[in-house]
Amino acid sequence: MHKFGDVILGGMFEINFFTAFSELYFTSEPNDPICHGFDPVGFRQAQTMAFAVDEINRNSKLLPNISLGYSLYDSCGNLGISFRAALSMTSGSGEPFQLNESCYGNPPVLGIVGDTSSTRTIAISSIVSLYRVPMVSYFATCSCLSDRSRFPSFFRTIPSDAFQVRAMLQILRRFGWTWVGLLISDDDYGCHSARSFQSDLAQSGGGCLAYLEVLPWGNNVAEMQRIVGIMKKSTSRVVIVFAHPSNMLDLMEEVLKQNATGLQWMASEAWSTAIVLQTPSYMPFLAGTLGIAIRRGEIPGLMEFLLKIRPDNETLSSKENNLVKQFWEHIFQCKFVTPGMEFEGQTQEKLCTGNESLRNIETEFLDLSNLRSEYNVYKAVHALAHALHDILLCVPGSGPFKGQGCASLQGLEPWQLVYYLQRVNFTTYFGDQVSFDENGDALPIYDVINWMWLPDGSTEVKNVGDIKELASEIDNLILDEDKIFWNFESKMPPKSVCSESCPPGTRIARKKGEPVCCFDCIPCSEGKVSNETDSTECTSCPENFWSTLQRDHCVPKSMEFLSYKEPLGISLTTASIFGALLCTIVFGIFTYHRTTPVVRANNSELSFLILLSLKLCFLCSLFFIGQPRLWTCQFRHAAFGISFVLCVSCILVKTMVVLAVFKASKPGGGGSLKWFGAMQQRGTVVFLTLIQAAICTTWLVSSSPAPHENTEYYNDRIIVECVVGSTVGFGVLLGYIGLLAILSFLLAFLARNLPDNFNEAKFITFSTLVFCAVWVAFIPAYINSPGKYADAVEVFAILASSFGLLLALFGPKCYIILLKPEKNTKKALMGRGTPRS
Repeated sequence: MHKFGDVILGGMFEINFFTAFSELYFTSEPNDPICHGFDPVGFRQAQTMAFAVDEINRNSKLLPNISLGYSLYDSCGNLGISFRAALSMTSGSGEPFQLNESCYGNPPVLGIVGDTSSTRTIAISSIVSLYRVPMVSYFATCSCLSDRSRFPSFFRTIPSDAFQVRAMLQILRRFGWTWVGLLISDDDYGCHSARSFQSDLAQSGGGCLAYLEVLPWGNNVAEMQRIVGIMKKSTSRVVIVFAHPSNMLDLMEEVLKQNATGLQWMASEAWSTAIVLQTPSYMPFLAGTLGIAIRRGEIPGLMEFLLKIRPDNETLSSKENNLVKQFWEHIFQCKFVTPGMEFEGQTQEKLCTGNESLRNIETEFLDLSNLRSEYNVYKAVHALAHALHDILLCVPGSGPFKGQGCASLQGLEPWQLVYYLQRVNFTTYFGDQVSFDENGDALPIYDVINWMWLPDGSTEVKNVGDIKELASEIDNLILDEDKIFWNFESKMPPKSVCSESCPPGTRIARKKGEPVCCFDCIPCSEGKVSNETDSTECTSCPENFWSTLQRDHCVPKSMEFLSYKEPLGISLTTASIFGALLCTIVFGIFTYHRTTPVVRANNSELSFLILLSLKLCFLCSLFFIGQPRLWTCQFRHAAFGISFVLCVSCILVKTMVVLAVFKASKPGGGGSLKWFGAMQQRGTVVFLTLIQAAICTTWLVSSSPAPHENTEYYNDRIIVECVVGSTVGFGVLLGYIGLLAILSFLLAFLARNLPDNFNEAKFITFSTLVFCAVWVAFIPAYINSPGKYADAVEVFAILASSFGLLLALFGPKCYIILLKPEKNTKKALMGRGTPRS
């Protein structure tokens, strides 16, 4: 198809699918058709270029006083034909045609719009780039064409596969599909798409390939059976296909045979709008398909232009009108009579008259509601026109070329047009900006489409969103999920993961020999947490923090000490208060019966002092319960040490008085009592107690006990304890108490066989024996008890020894006072028989 003009643009379109034989020449006779399988969509693309040229010629603001022409070729989907067409257009050796009213020839074109296939475009562009002839493709998406070193004059109005792959990955991330299958065509388009997809998928870390298979060309049934078998066995529910409609037709036949349902298909732009696949037999499988589609646009005036297409009966034999003839026969399913053809008996087909009306027929050709590739053709022609217009606007002396010169249309070099085309920038009627980056790629934008299966059995390909590049490597996906049709019983997006996500509190453990998307979820160990889904590692909690049972966050470690609120603390507190109360009761009994012989025997003052000290011993144990503070740590041991020394020193003096009285009862021993009068007894008790007070003061001043947070015993909690500060000081304190207790025990043991009237020595012996036994057992138990249990052991030792002293010393006396008052007499106490004296 040709049109004369001042500037000629070339175009290549796949109007026919197949070639009849391999050796093809553009000089072939019209009666020898070399292509067949008419494609109305390809013809509409060619007519769109013709319309765009016509629209530009009618626009007084764009290329004023300059007319554009075109030379359009049918590539027939064949590399050889496309190659010859490109060489013919660039060299000017193609078919001559009418340039203007007085000129007939075949000048070279200044720019080419085409081709549809990435493989053919790679071959053609590598040649025309040698001449720096700009080539603007409307359908070739291979990312390899962005290589400026190989294709310096290549441009395109369709986004690169690199962006299409990123768009696919955005959709996968939106629905959480991390385990997908990939099918590709066996050509440059499929191979480069697979390479980009694998590379971007690995960089993003957003998923893994369950399988990657190459769809064969031709009817390779065995290979198709194998591929569909893999798809059915795989746990992946999402299948991404970078292939052509012809590949999909062969694949779907096998999918239909094996009934491979339950798959979510994702279509590349090559087949996402292919009507040939939208059949009732395929829709049970392909319904719900999500696809990346070329940006849909609107071209005002195109419908009226297409309706003007009519065959010219006077020129049916010319090549220029041959495609119109093919189109007419395809649309109306009729046949034109050609010269030399005998009609009668030769064909039963309907005869074309040329007077048929396109307005009265429903055809895909006139359905302009889904203009995608045509819109790209329209933008490509306008891009070349705007580049030529910018050349006209150049002012000599400020131009971009040598000597600040400008190019002229009369002597325009193709490389000069490339310079302006690289900088073109305009906005279409539909509102889309057209410009090219440094690689010749257009501003990336795609529609996201969904195949909807309507209740009446028909199919609707509907836009459900779009994706475009906002900035370098930052893509913006807008998706209306409520409009998406899901071909599943749940009417919800399917799950397609190799392993379920690891919840917080666990980490991913890779399975050896399997993709990274296949893993086990291992719970975090104690003290470590993960607060995100699919964490690759667990992080340790900060100091003084510990993990929860769910291992999803850290919490402050609990403070452990002997508390008043826990059963152990309550029991010890109760026992302590009970002991103190018991001492008070005994003190009251002794006070009430202070004139009786039992109370008055052997210095009642010491008895009252012992009761007071025992009460202090019971009460000092309360300082060991509750959260340790500095003052409680200091006071607990001082109170404990002084109280017990006061008690034990009273017992010691009491024992010594017993021995002195016995010695004084013997002839010549009366002088011994002068050393054990009331003042001497009090002085001895005070002196011995002051020694312990001095020890405690020295200890507190030099190395005072203090609260300490101990994390050595347990990982999940902090033991708050009182450290003794100075082990020597603590040892001296206990040692002094032990020394006095041992002395009391030895003296009482020596006096155990004294006459009955001095039998109190037996009770002192027993009480000090209990006291010593308790504290001897205390030392190893205290050392081996962790945390609060060390305090509990110490409190228990205090209470046990206190109760032992209280019951052994005052139990028998209370028994006589309360239950055997007849024995509470001087005669009874002096002995059951006649005194030996």
